[in-house]
Amino acid sequence: MATDTSASPIGPHGKAGEPPAPPLVQPSPRAWIALAMLFVVYVLNFLSRQLPGILAKPIQDSLHVSDGQLGRIGGLYFALFYCCISIPVGWLADKTSRAKVLAAACAIWSAATMCCGGAANFLQFAVAYMTVGFGEAGGVPPSYSIISDYFPPGRRGRALGLYNIGPPVGAALGIAFGASIAAAFSWRYAFVLLGSVGLIAVIGVLILVPEPRRGGLDPIPDQARVRKTGFLETLSMFISRPSLMLAALGSGANQFITYGLINFAVLFLMREKGMTLKEVAVYYALVVAIGMGGSMLVSGRVIDGLTRRSKQAYALVPAGTLALALPFYLAFVWASSWRLSLLFLTGTMFLNYFYLTSAVTLVQEEVRPDQRVMSGALLLLIMNLIGLGLGPTFVGAASDFFRASHPHQSLQIALYMLASFYVVAIMLFLALARVLRNESRTAGGTIR
Repeated sequence: MATDTSASPIGPHGKAGEPPAPPLVQPSPRAWIALAMLFVVYVLNFLSRQLPGILAKPIQDSLHVSDGQLGRIGGLYFALFYCCISIPVGWLADKTSRAKVLAAACAIWSAATMCCGGAANFLQFAVAYMTVGFGEAGGVPPSYSIISDYFPPGRRGRALGLYNIGPPVGAALGIAFGASIAAAFSWRYAFVLLGSVGLIAVIGVLILVPEPRRGGLDPIPDQARVRKTGFLETLSMFISRPSLMLAALGSGANQFITYGLINFAVLFLMREKGMTLKEVAVYYALVVAIGMGGSMLVSGRVIDGLTRRSKQAYALVPAGTLALALPFYLAFVWASSWRLSLLFLTGTMFLNYFYLTSAVTLVQEEVRPDQRVMSGALLLLIMNLIGLGLGPTFVGAASDFFRASHPHQSLQIALYMLASFYVVAIMLFLALARVLRNESRTAGGTIR
């Protein structure tokens, strides 16, 4: 590890040359109110992001798009806008009010979601959905930083774990309401109605999420707490730290699987397993809520508990859960009926998402308060360029490739090919575990 204290990580782990972490304190009621509002916004964020995957079949029928085009809309095109804007948004949020940046972003992605409902062709839909990505880039990084300044070290894993329940809740609500509205009326109404809810949430952010003091709960000197770091300094720090880069790369490989799966799961279940939109609205929504939601709930407690004993848990937990998830995933793709597929998919989703709380907590704990938004943005940039950008794109392109030779199983074959990325993600997390072990040796003289 670097010996320059201005670039050294902080946190509750008692590194050499740093003040000891204070005893665990209880977060204030205001912190929980702010977390609840941030959670609601994250739900709406992920709901907007998942609608094209949920409503893929009626969108395909209406706009006449292929699997490959759907993959690019939900993957590469969305990710390019999302990732390119995340860095300047992170820089702006580090310099100004994070809550106001979040409110503005929520307004943009909600309005863009409504515009998706009015698209008349593939190009219009793609442009509107890329604008959703433009807005959503300002949602998560500021929220990570705000939560880290409302909750003290040792409580952040649980708080971030609760916040990260937003994606499964957003996906489940999007499935339940989006599919129900589409089945009763039209897929267009689903985008317009659900997008309009986000505009109301903007007011809640401005009222219920006052800007917290940066680094106010961290055991560091006041002069370090108020320091302002430039973009290039933060970027240099991030890419020079093997632990941060491996956390981002491992998470990206993990997201390659999760986004590749979730963007095509409904289309796969409907087209190749025989589900209807009404069945999707009930049963698939329950699978996402139980599987993904349970993962987010459990992962925060597991990370907080195990990392008090060893920082390697930040890497070993996602590596272990991915190894357990692989057979469940293969069984989901293989199963002969949608009911059996959903059973295996529940286990797959529960085990697939431990990486998120682990990676986010590691990065937020290991950098200075004035670098948290930008570091979170860099983490998401790498994760989403790899996972969100390439995962759905890969699955869609593979399905199109096999469509001529296997017209009724092309998507199944593409999903089988996705399984190889479990091995890639596991290897990256195991490499991260070795780096964290070496960092602990260097910092404390012993392996923790």
